[in-house]
Amino acid sequence: MRYAVLVTGPAGAGKSTFSTAFATHLRVSKRTAHIVNLDPAATGDAFEYQPAIDIRELVTLDDVMGEMNMGPNGGLVYCFEYLLQNMDWLEEELGGFDDDYLIIDCPGQIELYTHHPFLPQLVRNLQRMSIRICAVYLLESQFMEDRYKFFSGVLSAMSAMVNLEVPWINIMSKMDLVSGSSSDTFEPRNGKRGRRDIARYLDPDPMLLVAARDGRDQQRGNSRFHDLNRAIVQLIEDHPLVSFLPLDLTSTDSLETVVSHIDFTMQYGEDEEPKEPHDLDEGDFTDME
Repeated sequence: MRYAVLVTGPAGAGKSTFSTAFATHLRVSKRTAHIVNLDPAATGDAFEYQPAIDIRELVTLDDVMGEMNMGPNGGLVYCFEYLLQNMDWLEEELGGFDDDYLIIDCPGQIELYTHHPFLPQLVRNLQRMSIRICAVYLLESQFMEDRYKFFSGVLSAMSAMVNLEVPWINIMSKMDLVSGSSSDTFEPRNGKRGRRDIARYLDPDPMLLVAARDGRDQQRGNSRFHDLNRAIVQLIEDHPLVSFLPLDLTSTDSLETVVSHIDFTMQYGEDEEPKEPHDLDEGDFTDME
């Protein structure tokens, strides 16, 4: 059985860094892992490991922008439409991997996850090749600095979950930049927060949107804006699909927790046959006869 993890999320969320750390962790655990790059705009130094499969060998964003006279967003969409037309290339590349863990690093263009048909079609093709799939969606901790920005991220994650229809894990990345203790002597980049406050974001509390108005809200003075907030609160309460696992890549335990959740979500190893021990021979159990 082959396994594939789609690493998705907005630009700057740390997808490539997570993919590298994920692959390193699996290899240290004596598991076979390979990175698959599906970002045609990735730079040469984006990965610590050379991707086993790289979409840039098929098409690159720079070539599309230069030859088709397209901008970066339209160029990315064209690249993935071109990949869909050449799925035999990807199937041939994947054919050399058996019983392996594929970490598929996706680009940071949100519409590819929320409403573009590319990833759903890719998922169906991978499932047709008997690859068991899970997706992770990374949202960086900086989003907690602005509760409106945070809930836009929550809605994007929810939209992507509904669009792809695969086992799913949401991850709050870069938690090493947030302090959960008031006793810390340094000022983290994304601010100090109490653990109870952090918990309201990891398991999104819709009441954050209807909390007492701050000065900025008073300046807006737009009742329709607050009606929209209440509608979003109702949507999240009616469909509580999104919660986040905290990820601090400076902590081995944090990464191990995320990996164990991914394994459980994909039912990793459930279909594997028990392996015979190699360090035993027939004379090892003579005393038990």
